[in-house]
This record gives sequence, C-alpha cells and structure tokens, in this order.
Amino acid sequence: MSKFCFSVNGPDSRQAGVVESESFMAAVDALGEHVTVQTGDVLEIGVLGFPPAHFECVGRMNAGLPLWMPSGLKAA
Repeated sequence: MSKFCFSVNGPDSRQAGVVESESFMAAVDALGEHVTVQTGDVLEIGVLGFPPAHFECVGRMNAGLPLWMPSGLKAA
C-alpha cells in the first residue's frame, strides 16, 4: 500500500494528513468519505518523490462524494 500525503484547502479551513491506499483513485475516494469538502476546495495529493496533483471540488456526485476536476490547467 502507498502512503498519499494530502491537504484540502478552502476559504475558511485547511485539512492535511496521510491516507494509505492501494491506488491513487482509492485514496481520493477515501478522502471524500472521511474529510469534509465543499465546492471550491482545492485538494493537493501525492506520494513521496513525485510532485503532487491538484484538484478542485466542482460539486458532488449522486453518492455524495466530491467531484474533483484538475485545477491549474490553462484553457486552450
């Protein structure tokens, strides 16, 4: 299992920690289940030795999990 370091930053809060998971997607899903996230919050997540990925919460899926989109991308 890999250890993913994360931080979730919102206008009024910051949460950070480590989540262990077998895959990147499972780690992101686990965060959605255990960390309070609101639309507009930014997730930074990665593993040691690699640059972190950045995502922005753009809403919620039917199951209530946050819907993440890559952030920081420039329009074409």
